[in-house]
Amino acid sequence: MSQLRRRYDLKPLVIHSNYLINLAGTNSGFLKKSIAAFRGEVERGLALCAEYLVLHPGSFRGGGREEGLARTAASIAEACLGMDLAAGGLTILIENTAGAEYSLGGTFEQVAELLELLRAHVPVGACIDTCHTHVAGYDIVSEGGRALTLRQLGKTVGLENVRVWHCNDAKAERGSRLDRHEHIGRGRLGLEVFRALLNDRRLKDAAFIAETPIDDPGDDLRNVEALKGVVGRRSR
Repeated sequence: MSQLRRRYDLKPLVIHSNYLINLAGTNSGFLKKSIAAFRGEVERGLALCAEYLVLHPGSFRGGGREEGLARTAASIAEACLGMDLAAGGLTILIENTAGAEYSLGGTFEQVAELLELLRAHVPVGACIDTCHTHVAGYDIVSEGGRALTLRQLGKTVGLENVRVWHCNDAKAERGSRLDRHEHIGRGRLGLEVFRALLNDRRLKDAAFIAETPIDDPGDDLRNVEALKGVVGRRSR
C-alpha cells in the first residue's frame, strides 16, 4: 500500500468510518456492534497506512448530551484497546455535524470536549465540514462572520488540531440543521468562502477534501477543479 501511495502521490490518506456506527447509542446491543464495527475501521485504517480516520460522534437519543459525549469517548477507547495507533501513524478525527436534535458535534465546544476526553487514549484531531458548520448556525459566508467563526474554532478545538476540512457547499440556509451538500460555488456558501479558507495561511497544513454530490458523470472532477482554481487567488 505504501508503494502505491508513493506512485500516485496520495497524501495524506483520509478514510471515513461507516455512517451506521453510533458510539453514543443507548441501546446496549447496538452499541456493542458499533464498537466492534469501529474497531474494524481502525484495523483497516492501520492496514491501509492511512493518516486519518474520520468519525461522526453519534446520536445520544434516549439519554443526555454530556452522557452521550462521555459514552462516545469511552466507546472509541474500548474499540482501540490493544492497538497502537500512534505507531501506525493513524489519528482519529472527530467531525463536526449539522446539529440535528440528538446528534453530537453540532458545536465546536462539543468537538473540543471529545478531543479532551480522548487525548489520553488515542491520537485525535478534528475534521471540519463547511456545510455542517453553516447549517449548524455558524457564519462562514460574510468576511466578519467567518473571522469570528475561525476565532471561535481556534479557541475551542484549536486550528492546529483541524487536520482535515470537508469542502461542501450547502443547499440549506444557515442554522437550518439540514445536512444537504451542494456543488462547490453553487449553494448558500458560494465560491468566495472556499477561496478564503484555502488561502488562509493558518490552515496551510490541513488537507481540503471535496465531499460533494455526484449528480452527473464528472461532477467529482469538476468540484475538485473548482477548489484548485481558487488556490493562490485572493478575492478581488
